[in-house]
Amino acid sequence: MQRTAVESFIPLLRLGHCVFVSVPSELSDSQARFLQDTVSQRLSEAVGVRGLVMDVSALSIVDSFAAKILGETASIARQFGVKAVLVGMRPAVAITLVELGVDLRHVETALTLERALEKLRVRIVSLE
Repeated sequence: MQRTAVESFIPLLRLGHCVFVSVPSELSDSQARFLQDTVSQRLSEAVGVRGLVMDVSALSIVDSFAAKILGETASIARQFGVKAVLVGMRPAVAITLVELGVDLRHVETALTLERALEKLRVRIVSLE
């Protein structure tokens, strides 16, 4: 299936030893699969990455497929020796993940990006 540019765009950034991915507000099945493929590809090529931050703060609802993909993506990161942290999870999304039985044992969670960086032992130093 051919993806449109909008479907295929998943913001992915690297800062130091971490890769940051921003999950879109409405995650279609094709976007979820593309997200997993993109993260997997980046981690397989990257040298020295120790942390993956998946920002789900824009995600207001999650279906079983998207939930499965998020869990699998964290598991894939772990296979590369990368610690995954889900950040900004809304209560409704957390409840849905629990109700769906998604295995997130290997995924840290954090309410804010600052907390996620603390869990990954990343420090942002101000030059002031």
